[in-house]
This record gives sequence, C-alpha cells and structure tokens, in this order.
Amino acid sequence: MSNRNKQKINHHNREDLVGEHRLGDAGQLILVLLFLGVWITDTFFLKKTTFLNQVVPPVVRLFGAAGAFILAGYLAYTGMRIVFGEGRIHEGVIREKVFNWMRHPIYLSELLLYLGFLCLSISLAAAVVWVVAAIFLNVISRYEENLLIARFGDEYRRYMKEVPMWIPRFGKKR
Repeated sequence: MSNRNKQKINHHNREDLVGEHRLGDAGQLILVLLFLGVWITDTFFLKKTTFLNQVVPPVVRLFGAAGAFILAGYLAYTGMRIVFGEGRIHEGVIREKVFNWMRHPIYLSELLLYLGFLCLSISLAAAVVWVVAAIFLNVISRYEENLLIARFGDEYRRYMKEVPMWIPRFGKKR
C-alpha cells in the first residue's frame, strides 16, 4: 500500500490534525444508535409521540427531510474531504469552502441527518435524543476548539470571531 493511501486510512497519525475529544467517536455512535432506535420504535411500533404527523402534511415533511438530507450530505462530504483527505501542505486554520461559512460543518451535518429523519416522521421522543445529541456535539466541539486555540492561537481566535460556530451568516462581510 502506498504512503498516500496509508495516510488517507490512518488519519489519527497525521500531524496536521489537532485531535478530537476522547469520547467523541463513541458518544456519536451511541447517540446515532439511540436516536435511530427511538425513532424507529416510536415511528413504526409504539407511535406514542408521533401525533404531529397527523398535523404536518406528508409533502411538507418529505420536502423538509429531502432538504435536510441533501444539506447534511453536502456538509459531511465536503467537510470530511477537506479535513481527512490528503494531508495539507500548509498547516493552519482551515478556511476553505464550508469552513468559511461555519466552524463545525461535519457535526452540523450529523444534526441535519437526524433532523431529516424527524421530518419524515415527527417523533417527540426522538427529538429529545436530537437535543441531547446537539448538546453533546456542542460540548465536544468546544473541547476541540480549545485544542485548536492551543495549537493555532490568535489565528484560530480570529477565525472564531469571523466565522460562526453553527449557523452560517451569509452576505455579511468578515
């Protein structure tokens, strides 16, 4: 296997990456399994908290889900490709493409994926798990931002002032 392929596969050994929260991957896996378990159980079997499906028309829910899934896919694909693709030549704060609009597009894509499922079938029980996931992702992203500040200092602090954490500001000059 070439060095280039090894580098793509084993991103944990790349020196240009700062690091992740030690519970980040496991926590995300647990939350996605919990979310899907609750959503599937409530949507297809128990139907205890899905009464809003009777109020919100299916076409609205379908378009909402499609929009959430498309945006989630774009953010995840673009963000992952930028961060975990081939190693960057110049180490520094990433400001290209989606990272110029928001600081955590990959984590936001995860929340949008959950939101897409919630649009397909509105389960208030699964929505509670979505809120827990949002809090968890906010906590681990704050932790990772502290690692980035330690590594890049004022450059990352400027980035934090200029680029919002979650919700992009379009049209505003930075």
